[in-house]
Amino acid sequence: MKKNQNLIATILVVSLMSVAQIVFAQQEVGVKINGTIWATRNVGIPNKFVSNPEDAGMFYQWNRNVGWSLTVGVINSNGVTIWERSNPQGTEWEKVNDPCPAGWRVPTLDEIRKLLDSNKVSNEMVTQNGIIGRKFTDRVTGKSVFFPAAGYLEPDYGRLGAVGETGNYHSSVQNSASGAYFLRFSNNSIGTNTYHGRSDGCSVRCVAEN
Repeated sequence: MKKNQNLIATILVVSLMSVAQIVFAQQEVGVKINGTIWATRNVGIPNKFVSNPEDAGMFYQWNRNVGWSLTVGVINSNGVTIWERSNPQGTEWEKVNDPCPAGWRVPTLDEIRKLLDSNKVSNEMVTQNGIIGRKFTDRVTGKSVFFPAAGYLEPDYGRLGAVGETGNYHSSVQNSASGAYFLRFSNNSIGTNTYHGRSDGCSVRCVAEN
C-alpha cells in the first residue's frame, strides 16, 4: 500500500513539473498579435527575459546591448556605475548589439505599427498583478500581451522617471543621427514617437526572428 502511495506521489510530482515546463515553454514562444510573435516578457539582463510579464526588466540605450537597472544609483549589466551619456551610433540596431535572447530581436517600426493597428488589435491601460501597463489583444484570436509602464532613464544622468505612468519601448529603426523611433504609451495616449533620443534608457520587448 505504501509503495503504491509513493508511486502515485511520484507520478503527481512529475506531472506537475511537466505542466510547469509546458507553461514556461509557451511563455518563451510568445504570442502572435496581428501576424507578429511578441515575447510575453521584457528583456532583463542581456540575452535573458525576466521571470514575469509584469517585471520591468532593464533599460537599454538604442543600438547597445548593455542593460541598466531601475535603481536611482544606476548600475549596468557589466557592473559599471557611471552613466553612459554619449550618443549611440549606427543607422539601425545591429545584430551584434541586440540584447534579445537567441531567436528573438528588437522589433522594427513596421512591427510596432502593426501592434497599434486598431482594426486588428485593441489596447487598453490595465493593472495586472498590481502593475500598471498596457494590454494588446488580437481581435481575431483574443490572445494578448502585457507591457508594463516601466518609465525610462533620462539621457543626461540616467535618472529614473515616469514609472507607472509611461511605457517606452525601443524599435530598431533610426529617425535621425541622434534619434530613433519607439513605442510610447501613457494613460491618455499611445504612438510611435520620433523625439526619442538614442541615449535614453528604454525597455526592450522582443519579437520572434521567424
